[in-house]
Amino acid sequence: MIMSTRILFPALAFFLFINNAFSQITIEQCQEKARANYPLVNQYGLIEKSREYNLSNAAKAWLPQVSMNAKATWQSDVTELPFTMPGIGEMDKDQYQATIEISQTLWDGGATRARKEMYEASAEIEKQKYEVDLYTIRERVNQLYFGIIFLNEQLGITEVLQDDLETNFHFVESMMKNGIASQSDLDAIRVEQLKADQSFAEILATRNAYYQMLSAFIGETVSANIPFEKPVLPEMRTDTFKIMRPELFLFDAQSRMTESQGKLIRSASMPKLGLFAQGGYGKPGLNMLSNEFSPFFIGGVRLSWSLGSFYTQSNDLQLLKINSSSAEIQKQTFIFNTNLKIAQQNTEIEKWQKLLESDDEIIQLRKSIKSNTEVRLENGTATASDLIRDTNALNRAMFDKAMHETQLLITYYNLKNSTNQ
Repeated sequence: MIMSTRILFPALAFFLFINNAFSQITIEQCQEKARANYPLVNQYGLIEKSREYNLSNAAKAWLPQVSMNAKATWQSDVTELPFTMPGIGEMDKDQYQATIEISQTLWDGGATRARKEMYEASAEIEKQKYEVDLYTIRERVNQLYFGIIFLNEQLGITEVLQDDLETNFHFVESMMKNGIASQSDLDAIRVEQLKADQSFAEILATRNAYYQMLSAFIGETVSANIPFEKPVLPEMRTDTFKIMRPELFLFDAQSRMTESQGKLIRSASMPKLGLFAQGGYGKPGLNMLSNEFSPFFIGGVRLSWSLGSFYTQSNDLQLLKINSSSAEIQKQTFIFNTNLKIAQQNTEIEKWQKLLESDDEIIQLRKSIKSNTEVRLENGTATASDLIRDTNALNRAMFDKAMHETQLLITYYNLKNSTNQ
């Protein structure tokens, strides 16, 4: 039954391959889908809309400003002339005035430009903060993706072990019928078969859990029916990778924010120049000696200069300088720690590459040893325990090679993740 079932596997695998040849999934696709599926991505649109509204509001500072005022007053005394003039009587103590003023800023000391730069930097800071948060999912996707590849390798190796143990079982069974082997030898191999079956079931359950977690990340269902592409490492020097992490862009955005804040502080101590036109209706109008309601108009140039900001400008700029120095220290610390991680990952890549250089030779030697043990067992100079030991040793050698290959891929992609290359 076992043999007949396994004979069907190649044909089934062939049809599955043909059916899914154009639907295999790659690590890059998983990373892109996980990013697009992550709820935090929606925050980008909100940040952009807030940025547009803030910039629009800042630009409106250059639009003509309209203000309306009205007042009615009563005063205890009025201006009196020391002499009498025909047609001019005593001034009324109640006065009324309604005005409309239109003003146009010509120069605001750079305040509007500084605010625009602040809004741009603020939006960029928010984006890069979310980018840093989103970046962490890449490593988690890498772990799941390569974990599935490694588990698939384990399943294949375990199937080879099951086939070898099945062959050994029939081999020892025939030897037992000829009186060369004992029932205990056959039972020992049977124990190994059961252990291999348990291992296969355990690996299968773990792989299913990985499939479920990866499906949740990318928002699509992945299963054994979808082949996973095993990346091929390019021929390149990994020690030439440059750090392009979003954290660096966040530090740069924070630096631009500090610069724009400094410009805004300086603009507060600059004079402001503008045009204005005021029209109104009141009693009195521009003629203070008239007790009649009359319209009036005033236009001109207005220069204003508030000197109060000079009191705190120096301290405010020093505080910004402290914040800028603190951000620079954080940036340099991040670069230092990242460079340490890169150096460690480069060392690990070299280690896995060196181990892989001898894995194939070890496997060939283990196969030769196992074949020799089978011959010795047939000749009565080896035991079933020797065959089990050498079969497990071969299985372990194949497992080590698969692990080294997977660890090399994981380390390489972790290096790419550390540098954002």
